[in-house]
Amino acid sequence: MADFWMQSGWLIPAYGLMGAIATLPWSIGLIRRTGQRPAAYLNLVMTLLAFVHGIGAFRYVRQHGAQELNWDWFQITDLTLHVSFELSRLSLGIVLLITGLSFLAQLFALGYLEKDWALGRFYGLMGFFEAAMSGVILSSSLFLSYSLLEMLTLSTYLLVGFWYAQPLVVTAARDAFLTKRIGDVLLLMGMIALSAFAGSLRFNDLYEWVKVADLAPLVATLLGVALIAGPTGKCAQFPLHLWLDEAMEGPNPASILRNSVVVTCGAYVLIRLQPIVVLSPIALDVLVFIGTVTALGASLVALAQVDIKRTFSYSTSAYLGLVFIAVGTEWPGVALTILLTHAIAKALLFMSVGAIILTTNCQDLTELGGLARKMPATTVAYITAGLGMVGIFPLGCFWGYNLGIEFFWQSQPALVAVFLLVNLLTALNLTRVFRLIFLGSAQPKTRRAPEVPWPMAVPMVTLVGVTLLLPLGMHQMDLLPPWRYINLTAFVLLMASGVAGVAIGATMPLSQALARSTQKPLRILQDLLAYDFYTEKLYRLTVVGLVERLSFASSWFDRYVVDGLVNSIGLASLMGGESLKYSISGRSQGYILTIVFGVGLLMLLTTWKLW
Repeated sequence: MADFWMQSGWLIPAYGLMGAIATLPWSIGLIRRTGQRPAAYLNLVMTLLAFVHGIGAFRYVRQHGAQELNWDWFQITDLTLHVSFELSRLSLGIVLLITGLSFLAQLFALGYLEKDWALGRFYGLMGFFEAAMSGVILSSSLFLSYSLLEMLTLSTYLLVGFWYAQPLVVTAARDAFLTKRIGDVLLLMGMIALSAFAGSLRFNDLYEWVKVADLAPLVATLLGVALIAGPTGKCAQFPLHLWLDEAMEGPNPASILRNSVVVTCGAYVLIRLQPIVVLSPIALDVLVFIGTVTALGASLVALAQVDIKRTFSYSTSAYLGLVFIAVGTEWPGVALTILLTHAIAKALLFMSVGAIILTTNCQDLTELGGLARKMPATTVAYITAGLGMVGIFPLGCFWGYNLGIEFFWQSQPALVAVFLLVNLLTALNLTRVFRLIFLGSAQPKTRRAPEVPWPMAVPMVTLVGVTLLLPLGMHQMDLLPPWRYINLTAFVLLMASGVAGVAIGATMPLSQALARSTQKPLRILQDLLAYDFYTEKLYRLTVVGLVERLSFASSWFDRYVVDGLVNSIGLASLMGGESLKYSISGRSQGYILTIVFGVGLLMLLTTWKLW
């Protein structure tokens, strides 16, 4: 039985795909009499099977070590493309995280989308989503990883555009798809280059090739930048970060996964590529730069948002920025710790956000307030998630922060300051949002706000327990450092930054209307953060404007030069034919004379050099 769990490990991503296929009769309207619920139940069962299968494979790997399943798919000359899956403690642990959170998010969706007419289609897309994520994590081939990342991009587009009758939703889905495509195209270029250099796209073969690779510095830099472009788009990092906040237009249960484990998949691919990126020190510096700019910038932008989902989507980008810093400084252990702890806390946070949105039909912070007395379970879930996200001992994200600060303490103190500042700003933002939503007097949209039904409450309570018990689980799996190795100074600074953020957020003046300041410098700063440093406008004035002008010039050239030349030739032929028709006399001797004259002239021209 143990061998079965391992040899059939490739089935783990297939469960989600089978669940998506099973929902088709309801999704496309072939079955109507039963309603949409059976489609949801089928997908929930398949997700649970994937989770159970993952547990069995994980137990086998703990006893016998990592295993690899490999099949040759395509071979031409010296290039072989493999369908490969690596089943290790790390990959299966992340798959268990994905399938577990996917199950809870789908159960949450039973209450959140209870009255939605397209429930079957939503669960089909969630199964597709889950299959792509699990496949990316288990893949041990860059070719397969890239293919599944494309599948993940498509599923993101479909889920963001789920409510396609709304123009803003359509725009958000399009922007998310096109922004990710920029990174995917560059990653494809890097993958093609790697296949030419190494002759294989399996990660283990690439790692062996790196040991003997001899690339020119420029080639290594271009290759490294191309490889990190794909994860940059998937993780919503600067300058490809604008899609994530727009993607919040989709249903909240999909946002739970998008802000917790979807971005984890992109970061995991980056971690797998890190031994190749190290060929170029410049590419590593680019990673650190991207991570630093995104971590600090997104943390600041989140403070000025009034949409509850958008403010936490910027927080997701900030945390993934810390992951990029860790990968760029060659500390993948820090990156993995942050990914694990952030995913669980952020999933719980978005569940509490979904409960608020469903109950109040509002996600504008200026119209909320006084919910602590009306929604106690949601309040506890929000507080637990918030504590789990900041550097507050002993909860989850504290250990990721602490590990990073200890590694950078001597060599790169500037990055220590980045970690501490992001922790402070995150705590400040979480406290600010908590005061606006749960404290104060009830607003018109929060006067009648009952607690959520059990399909939404059970996942929240479950994740509250997981968040609180996560440090114990990490200790059992030897993921926490021994106490004697902890830097007490770093420990105190990290705790102080979290407490300072909470204190500032609790005491700073907040207006329920969040009115703009009457002081011009402060008002300029508010607008600068609220509009994401005017990044979108900058893109429209530069990249988008350049593309529009090039498109206009290309259209003008095609219309007036290319089409004009072709039309001129056609017009000349038409006018020539029209004019020649009047020279037709009907006399054969005249035609013969013309032919003889023409042939003689042609022979004269071709033989004139002989004369």
